[in-house]
Amino acid sequence: MATFTKLFVTLSIFSLFACSTNAQLIDNFYGKTCPKLQTIVRNEMIKAIKAEARMGASILRLFFHDCFVNGCDASVLLDDTATFTGEKNAGPNKNSARGFEVIDTIKTKVEASCNGTVSCADILALATRDGVFLLGGPSWIVPLGRRDARTASQSGANSQIPGPSSDLATLIAMFKAKGLSADELTVLSGAHTIGQSECQFFRNRIYNDTNIANKFATLRKKNCPVSGGDTNLAPLDILSPTTFDNRYYFDLVAFKGLFHSDQELNNGGSQDSLVRFYSNNGPAFARDFATAMIKMGKITPLTGTKGEIRKNCRFVN
Repeated sequence: MATFTKLFVTLSIFSLFACSTNAQLIDNFYGKTCPKLQTIVRNEMIKAIKAEARMGASILRLFFHDCFVNGCDASVLLDDTATFTGEKNAGPNKNSARGFEVIDTIKTKVEASCNGTVSCADILALATRDGVFLLGGPSWIVPLGRRDARTASQSGANSQIPGPSSDLATLIAMFKAKGLSADELTVLSGAHTIGQSECQFFRNRIYNDTNIANKFATLRKKNCPVSGGDTNLAPLDILSPTTFDNRYYFDLVAFKGLFHSDQELNNGGSQDSLVRFYSNNGPAFARDFATAMIKMGKITPLTGTKGEIRKNCRFVN
């Protein structure tokens, strides 16, 4: 309970800070200029998840990777060109980031309803929320008013996005650099309750880590050989990879975290008690996840006259 109280206080303090520094983001920013926006996004996400449930996790991952590199500015959506280097071919994104076509489809529908009004950054934020909700997770009011970057940073994507082999100290430091606490690291990592990972990202864990359940490691080795099979997939959450619930934390308590970085949250360190708390309290996890997502979505957004409203999410105007 002490850990939960600490988390609540931490979130409250950071929420006040975020509100004071990002006052330009408001809940109903497009209420008059694009009143059908949220309906359009929700309807397209319903179609996308009906076609492939995993897409909810893929869009959520895009949002994380966007916000951790120069803020939530849709830079992750930009394609490389002959004169422009984006973030799609950075190590954390190359051949693994997905969902771009879904955002493209939503953008096309939004442009048809209110041309040149809604940023790709806001579309991605809304699509993320809806994907989580449609897979059984919490919903939240998304503060809006972000604008789109005209630049991207491949080097930033390579250095600022936490990796699957990171230790706890590194994870805490990388989240702290974005204004997020250690407890928010733990609750946001709960995003791994949905989705899948390629073998190349967890091979080292299942063959070399000792803090892993033997039967779980043996199961994962069947589809992830010592060499080859790099793109073979495994669920991040063993039992319910297409349902947003708290079973990710059950897995960590049982030493069945797929990534080394996952298991670091329950490995005799500072986050063990919070992992156990969430494993026993799904509603608390859902509530805290929504709160942390709102805060993460406020990482250094472009607002006002900064950036632009892209016509095509893949290219600057």
